[in-house]
Amino acid sequence: MPILLIIFIAIGLAMDAFAISLTTGLKVSENEKKKIALKAGIYFGGFQALMPLIGWSLGYGFNQYIQELDHWIAFILLSIVGGKMIYESLFGDEDEENIDINSNKRFLILAIATSIDALAVGVSFAFLNVNILTAAFIIGIITFIISLIAVYVGKIVGNLLRNKAEIVGGIILILIGFQILAEHLKLF
Repeated sequence: MPILLIIFIAIGLAMDAFAISLTTGLKVSENEKKKIALKAGIYFGGFQALMPLIGWSLGYGFNQYIQELDHWIAFILLSIVGGKMIYESLFGDEDEENIDINSNKRFLILAIATSIDALAVGVSFAFLNVNILTAAFIIGIITFIISLIAVYVGKIVGNLLRNKAEIVGGIILILIGFQILAEHLKLF
């Protein structure tokens, strides 16, 4: 899989973390922004890098049994993840007001929740024989950078972009799923 495609997948996966970091930036004081931005980057980037490794490990064991279906599995998983992101951005109900915005517990819960998508993508990577260490590194670094920046710009554009970012991320993942399917079916 080309690096550019992995970068697009990473950007798509980072959109949940972007949206949460953006709204977090909206809620923190100027004095706390640097600390919170770094915390968001580390938690979200770290989990986004870890989960594809776990997913890849799970999927790799089954690869030899379902090679004929791997492109369909990748397409379905990416479409489900992308569709879920779009659905949640339009109809989701976020109730994070009861948890301290600066707490490690809040960041841990949100990092796990936003990286479940990356676990599914990791399974897809096993079927596509992607170099998982490179992919996980790229996904983690891109999510780290996007989360860090999002906290800083949160005060400026927080509520304006929040749902739109998740929609764009979902669309990117669905399009990549279609591209993988079309490639294997030799439609291009």
